[in-house]
Amino acid sequence: MKFSLVSTFRPTGDQPRAIETLVQNFERGAKAQTLLGVTGSGKTFTMANVIERLRRPTLVISHNKTLAAQLYQEFKGFFPKNAVHYFVSYYDYYQPEAYLPASDTYIEKDAKINELIDSLRHGATASLLTRDDVIIVASVSCIYGIGDPEEYEKVAIALRRGEPLKQKNLFGRLALLQYRRNNLDPRQGEFRARENRVEIFLPSGEEKLAIDITENRIIMLALVRTNQADPQPRDIETFKVFPAKHFVTPRAKLKLAIRNIKAELAAQLAKFKKEEKFLEAERITQRTNFDMEMLEHTGTVNGIENYSRHLSFREPGSPPFTLIDYFRHRFGSDFLTFIDESHASIPQLRGMVRGDRARKEILVEYGFRLPSAIDNRPLAFPEFNERIDRTLFVSATPAPYELLRSKPHIAEQLIRPTGVLDPRVEVRPTKRQIENVIAEVKKRIAKNERSLVMALTKRLAEDIAAYLAEAGIKAEYIHSEVKTLDRPDILKKLREGTHDVLVGINLLREGLDIPEVSFIAILDADKEGFLRNETTLLQIIGRAARHTDGSVILYADSVTESMRKAMDETARRRAIQEQYNCERGITPQGIRRAIGKTLLEELAPQTDEDALLPGGATRELIASLEREMKRASKEMNFELAARIRDRIRKYRSFRR
Repeated sequence: MKFSLVSTFRPTGDQPRAIETLVQNFERGAKAQTLLGVTGSGKTFTMANVIERLRRPTLVISHNKTLAAQLYQEFKGFFPKNAVHYFVSYYDYYQPEAYLPASDTYIEKDAKINELIDSLRHGATASLLTRDDVIIVASVSCIYGIGDPEEYEKVAIALRRGEPLKQKNLFGRLALLQYRRNNLDPRQGEFRARENRVEIFLPSGEEKLAIDITENRIIMLALVRTNQADPQPRDIETFKVFPAKHFVTPRAKLKLAIRNIKAELAAQLAKFKKEEKFLEAERITQRTNFDMEMLEHTGTVNGIENYSRHLSFREPGSPPFTLIDYFRHRFGSDFLTFIDESHASIPQLRGMVRGDRARKEILVEYGFRLPSAIDNRPLAFPEFNERIDRTLFVSATPAPYELLRSKPHIAEQLIRPTGVLDPRVEVRPTKRQIENVIAEVKKRIAKNERSLVMALTKRLAEDIAAYLAEAGIKAEYIHSEVKTLDRPDILKKLREGTHDVLVGINLLREGLDIPEVSFIAILDADKEGFLRNETTLLQIIGRAARHTDGSVILYADSVTESMRKAMDETARRRAIQEQYNCERGITPQGIRRAIGKTLLEELAPQTDEDALLPGGATRELIASLEREMKRASKEMNFELAARIRDRIRKYRSFRR
């Protein structure tokens, strides 16, 4: 496997020693290591060098989608010739199915799938099954079930130029793989036929496969980029068409799975009748029979993941198939796992399964789901650990778990190649704190610098942003309810100066690289808890460690133990960097990083005039959005319609 790292930089400071240590330890058989690197020391560059040296496919796990998007773009820049992918939850909005017995309230699952993120997920799994040089940047979504990789690969359609193939047979096989026919306006996961040509719009969303069939034989196979203004077909000899959905079961096995589900239904009905739960028995009968009829006729059903154990023929209680199983299916244990900001990612990985199980047990108890639905779950933490092999924990503040697990293999990266010192930290009283924040932010605006304000709640973040805007400051808020692909755009606008200040809660903590930020205000710093503990405070303070004039103000009426430890550790790291600079005559230089395209802009079709020709990808995308806008307006969801309208205007403005 060849990974070609492309960069104008060379490892400096602590990086060469850290890279050599990590590579040698993995080569000698170490299973777990920790990279303890301060903010701005180039941990991502170190990770990239380790990948290039070890030449292993790599899974990089991040605890939030915003940081994952940044890491994806950085790795894509480092490895432009390799398969770098982004794998996060594809929901713009997600309300899980639930039942509240106390009020007898059933909450139906409600979700809005982001098609663009869905296409990126398919691109990741397809590359894992066809390429060796793969790097996947994922959120904790990677421990949720996505179907059996062996079946996913087995049902794929292998095509070769010159082989016999009837167009009708191809249509039938595509339907079994959940592709839909759409001759007017096909999108990802759909296909159309025009005389002798069949065009399959691949689930990855990046390309379509053009197939010319004459006299029941394939005479041409070509891949066409769907996001380019003037796409040039690329002739190929062979191609494998993967399913349009990750949960796919061969038709022969589907019938057996349906019989097994009905057998479980019979057992559950017997249990309910014995317990005299007649209402629950009626509920589960209606739900399951309807789902089985849909599954039998269409091969899928809303909520198909709840039957994943039967569709994958797994034993009760067994773990689901996840993205990690795609790595294992192709590479065995010969891949790397990097857990970025491990102090935050590990608790997420550890805690996902408990809440999921509690919710589903209630659904089963009251007849809304069969017991097998409980096996549609994220991996338990021990199961996750069993499935990964060589692991690197990466953090400026690793937790005791990571340090103990990787001991004695801990590589430190405390020196910034730029010589930038950790920011100055001071404590100010909470009285009139917002007025004080406004004054400090305006000082930075005068110097063309940016600021962050950290609040404790989403509502407070929104209110503070509005208050700052009234004071003449270009302010915006960012929190978990802001859409996944919109978050990088907000951060880019901060860097460009469209925003002077961002108000956030915890999305502005770990890992985000915003070198223009010179000031951070931490409100209510003495409210001891998850958002104001030592680790969190250190991470927030680190966001100002990329600027030569970085400063942080903790607004508090008392100094908590967490505040004291965070300030002491910041002072210690500052002293180490000062000594390094003094010994080598280094003058701190602020980090300069070009403001590139956001993830959304990178993935959006090119929009010059040629791209708006009939059949062009941009025209198709805008047409799709216009349909969504009209549908939302018809349903009187005017707020959604307005947001879609703004998105259409944004795409069209790219060409100006």
